[in-house]
Amino acid sequence: MSQLFEFIPLIGFFLSYKFFDIYVAVTVLMALMTIGLIFIKFQKSSITNMQWMSWVLVVIFGTITLIFRDEIFIKWKPTVLNWGFGLAFLLSRFFGKKNLTERLLSTVKIDASPEIWDRLNFSWVIFFMFSGTLNIIVAYRFSTDTWVNFKLFGLFGLTFLFAIGQAIYLRKKIH
Repeated sequence: MSQLFEFIPLIGFFLSYKFFDIYVAVTVLMALMTIGLIFIKFQKSSITNMQWMSWVLVVIFGTITLIFRDEIFIKWKPTVLNWGFGLAFLLSRFFGKKNLTERLLSTVKIDASPEIWDRLNFSWVIFFMFSGTLNIIVAYRFSTDTWVNFKLFGLFGLTFLFAIGQAIYLRKKIH
């Protein structure tokens, strides 16, 4: 369900932008994310902190975009979200016995040392900071059309490739 929560609003945003404009796309994104949260709640599933944070940022940055009719605000949303995640992963090292990467992968039986978990966690910190920075560079240096394509294909693709790299790194440690 989590993948649908992420993917359907993104596709709706992309298609609305291609057929209409950025403001219709922002409205569709806000609506689809809200419907997604309601659907998850009706399924009696729990809404993750990541889903809540993403929704809150979309509503805040989307509303500001629509009020001021300035697309730069919605373009900042992925950067703020990625930098927020980077900060959360960084700070998780100092709170609790396990960092955020280890907690998120706790359902998988992985036999890794604390040093490996710290290395993996820090690699996510760097990835999120890099992704946020790359997003804002594309937002300011390229057209909105290029940014929308980058948001769907670039950021999603980078995240997918990074996660695959992590899985390859961990594959020998999974039982």
